Amino acid sequence: MHISSLKPRLSFWQLWNMSFGFFGIQFGFVLQQANITRIFSTLGAEMGDIPILYIAAPLTGLLVQPIIGYLSDNTWHPKWGRRRPFFFIGAILAAISLFLMPNSSMLWMAVAVLWMMDAAINVSMEPFRAFVGDKLNPAQQTAGFAMQTFFIGCGGIIAGLLPTLFTDYLGVSNVPVNGGIPDTVRYAFYVGGAVFALSVMWTVLTSNEIPPTDLEKFRAERKSNQGMAKALVEILGGFAKMPKTMVQLALVQFFTWFALYSMWLFTTPSVAQLVFHTSDAQSAAYQDGGNWVGIMFSVYGGVSALAAFLLPVLARATSRKFVHMLCLTIGGASLASMFLITSKEMMLLPMVGVGIAWASVLTMPYAILAGSLPAKRMGYYMGLFNFFVVIPQLVAAGLLGYILTHYFENQSVKIVMLGGACMILAGLLTLLVKDVALEAGKQAPAANDEHASDDSAATKAAV
Repeated sequence: MHISSLKPRLSFWQLWNMSFGFFGIQFGFVLQQANITRIFSTLGAEMGDIPILYIAAPLTGLLVQPIIGYLSDNTWHPKWGRRRPFFFIGAILAAISLFLMPNSSMLWMAVAVLWMMDAAINVSMEPFRAFVGDKLNPAQQTAGFAMQTFFIGCGGIIAGLLPTLFTDYLGVSNVPVNGGIPDTVRYAFYVGGAVFALSVMWTVLTSNEIPPTDLEKFRAERKSNQGMAKALVEILGGFAKMPKTMVQLALVQFFTWFALYSMWLFTTPSVAQLVFHTSDAQSAAYQDGGNWVGIMFSVYGGVSALAAFLLPVLARATSRKFVHMLCLTIGGASLASMFLITSKEMMLLPMVGVGIAWASVLTMPYAILAGSLPAKRMGYYMGLFNFFVVIPQLVAAGLLGYILTHYFENQSVKIVMLGGACMILAGLLTLLVKDVALEAGKQAPAANDEHASDDSAATKAAV
């Protein structure tokens, strides 16, 4: 029995509610992306050390997401369901971290809070990906991931603009005092903590989950799966059993996320050097550059929110992998073009292309992957797939600082250009991916009928 026969189509507002938590998740994530280099630099970090200091982001993803995916697959609570307990726990911890980060008075404190923040964000974020596979049939999965992308874009717009809004409209100081973090950044993180918690709680309280049909059988399987050692063995053993589509996507993901890591870490110093003509993190000009990068990131977030509605239409007209190839190529060329720009207004143009790519990055790989996964193992494989998001970032963390200081003469924009080239390569590699659910003319396979039926009993509750 195919999954599609078990899961009816959800309404627009059901898709809205189950995805709304991503608004808060991305709100916190963009605050981190746009400001972490600025925070570390303000607290005294050398530019060549930034990539390794930021290693918490990919490393916590590597450690946390597969474990959370495994645990959520083996969780069921009659009131909270399977994924929602993890949404809630992650949201509370992430909100606390967002309140703590701008109060860091020393570099080591900011780094420690970053570890806590990224672990918490991953606890909330990973089950959201599996949530789509749990609740939607293959025909709606692209739309489900696109709705998540819409909220990711909306969260990114507001989060990126916050420091500038505080400065321009509320008169909040944007200058570091005694080597501390500017008030604009401080207040933005406070707002982010509240938005993160409230947005995720909206999804927790307005969405239901599909319970196992045979609860006793599920409990017996869960009992046999208990134990962290068994969990780790199964997680690592999953590499040998990965679907072929997942292996093909891994290479695409490697070059995509190497590029994104390069952009997130080095856009602020690049803009400061090219447009504001400074490398001094304590200067007002550098902090103004940091605010402008927030605006740039809000532009790519806004474009991604709009593009999210177009991607499913384009994918139906062509194919998901063609759309992904095209979007990545546009994004990579846009990143590479930043080297030619010296006007802050013109710096917004590449972000349009980056936004198109970002929309596809958050939608197409997951939609393609979901179509090749067994329903019962959705959370597990989505967590395992995150390895191919974080491994390239770990590689980048180890290499980019060395490349910057030894080959690029501390010109940060050259790292961004390198990222653009990697994104174009990722686009070309997409053409080698086989989209099982569409190209084979069939829908996403279940592991077997009894696995597929685990979720069948309450599909009526989802409409």
